[in-house]
Amino acid sequence: MREYLLTLCITAAVTYLLTGPVRKFAIVAGAMPEIRARDVHREPTPRLGGIAMFFGLCAGLLVADHLTSLNWVFEKSNEPRALLSGAALIWLIGVLDDKFEIDALIKLGGQMIAAGVMVMQGLTILWLPIPGVGNVALTQWQGTLLTVALVVITINAVNFVDGLDGLAAGMVCIATVAFFLYAYRVWVSYGIEAAAPATLFASILMGMCLGFLPHNMHPARIFMGDSGSMLIGLVLAAGAISITGQVDPDVMNLFSGSERATVHQMVPVYIPLLMPLTIIAIPAADLVLAIVRRTWRGQSPFAADRGHLHHRLLEIGHSHSRAVLIMYFWSALIAFGALAYSVNSASMWIVLGVVFLSAVGLVLLLLPRFTPRVPVWAQRFVPPRYRRRRAAAAEAELAVEAAARDGADEPETEERAPVTAGVSGVNGATAIGTRGRFPDRS
Repeated sequence: MREYLLTLCITAAVTYLLTGPVRKFAIVAGAMPEIRARDVHREPTPRLGGIAMFFGLCAGLLVADHLTSLNWVFEKSNEPRALLSGAALIWLIGVLDDKFEIDALIKLGGQMIAAGVMVMQGLTILWLPIPGVGNVALTQWQGTLLTVALVVITINAVNFVDGLDGLAAGMVCIATVAFFLYAYRVWVSYGIEAAAPATLFASILMGMCLGFLPHNMHPARIFMGDSGSMLIGLVLAAGAISITGQVDPDVMNLFSGSERATVHQMVPVYIPLLMPLTIIAIPAADLVLAIVRRTWRGQSPFAADRGHLHHRLLEIGHSHSRAVLIMYFWSALIAFGALAYSVNSASMWIVLGVVFLSAVGLVLLLLPRFTPRVPVWAQRFVPPRYRRRRAAAAEAELAVEAAARDGADEPETEERAPVTAGVSGVNGATAIGTRGRFPDRS
């Protein structure tokens, strides 16, 4: 565990220290596109943050190769080299897209080629544990197609969710923590050495995200761009492929005891099928909804718009930071809920806890829809934005009453349109302008 933590810290430090110079390079190179209609930031912001993240990945792999407990991963497995090859290719495509805005189909082809490069070097799905069927071996073509599909879906899911400051890096980091704990448990508790590469990939991915987040939190000084979002998506997919298709569940020796006990004991076998899905659950849901929405309107599935989940949170009335935190909450709930269930699937407290936290999340999600009615004596306990509005209304009433007593005409007041949730300055929604900036979805 110490060497994994050391690898994580080195990766985070290199990423963090390189992000500042990369930002200056991006400005000089002109990688600061104009603000588009779907963007929520107000000023042009440099991209190419993926350059720092890629060098952080290289530093993490280099350090792990020289550590005693992790060196054998590079000697017995070709998966780290396969990851580096695919990551270098997808990173290069992302850098070109951040600078020159290459076509979406070209990016899709590059993603498939990067996945194919990893398959050629051994990072592929060999078998699948199917509930009720058992361990099913895949042919070479089946494993290749499934691997390429998982890589492409994961990359685009992470790329789609990268719409707010710190959103993609934070969500991937939170989900990767749960994935790291699961992979480490499979390796240590069951003694399965094939889970070691996935554990290493997860620790490096956490370091990449943690090192970049301080520069990317709202207000962001630099964006990771496609060079970063596609890179972390590929690393995430590589870890999922490694532990799903390379670890043989038969070596866990879970088939013992009664049928009921065996069902509960077999949960860790089937979790590899679910854990990769929980990691990208929210990004994948956003991806599916975007494809359905754009196809329904007669648009290309790759046509960008402002209908993503984070855009809708801003429309409801959440501030930029609060929308990001809500997405963090749901990502953590799904990932750690699946992790807790894999540890003790027989506990009803885990299910009840997930249900309770889901209810809390729904309340937080819909909070801007409710206007609090706070008595006068409790004004000091509510957010300042409510106190300011009430104080301004009280002052206006006093002015009108004073003018009426003096026999003067009512003071001229500026007519204001009724304020609704989602307008800049209300409920903290300062990241975007008025509701009119959003396209009509009718």
